[in-house]
Amino acid sequence: MTPELRAMQEKWNQRYAAITGEPQASRVLQENHHLLPAEGDALDLACGLGGNALLLARSGLDVQAWDLSSVAIEALRVRAAREDLAVMVGQRDVLEQPPGVESFDVIVVSYFLERGLAPLLCTALRPGGLLFYQTFVRDRVSARGPDNPDFLLEENELRDLFAPLCLRVYREEGSVGDVHQGLRDEALLVAQRPLKEQAVSC
Repeated sequence: MTPELRAMQEKWNQRYAAITGEPQASRVLQENHHLLPAEGDALDLACGLGGNALLLARSGLDVQAWDLSSVAIEALRVRAAREDLAVMVGQRDVLEQPPGVESFDVIVVSYFLERGLAPLLCTALRPGGLLFYQTFVRDRVSARGPDNPDFLLEENELRDLFAPLCLRVYREEGSVGDVHQGLRDEALLVAQRPLKEQAVSC
């Protein structure tokens, strides 16, 4: 592990160690969990404390959850075991070890942005598989999210990153209208890999 990666791991270990309470699934998954298949293999990528992984497992899916933080992964392992949920945890640098081709029916990513992974996430879905994605945008109305603009989405960028997939749900409200209501500071997407017999265009 490089010194930079070790420093990042320690930063996130400290953050997760300070968090109390039960982890919550991301909004994109909570509001659209009715789109989940009845069974299959799911991945919570850069899972943190695993709110998404727990919801996926409670929905009957076989779940893998990956994160760089050993603290987060251990906390999720304990929670999943307590509920006897099918969650396989792994401490993993997802940039060095991305998911393999056609290995998952569902992939969930929240508050993690590495643009170079987008094509790999598209191919990691099996035909008909679903991607749930939510993270911060540059057009914010509050100070929520990272300061580094490299980790913030441009307008409609999330949609464009996953253009090979069929769009099922997309929300990005920017600063239009009453900014005290609605989804602000973030974009969310649910998209589906076409079936092999379908045309790529949706």
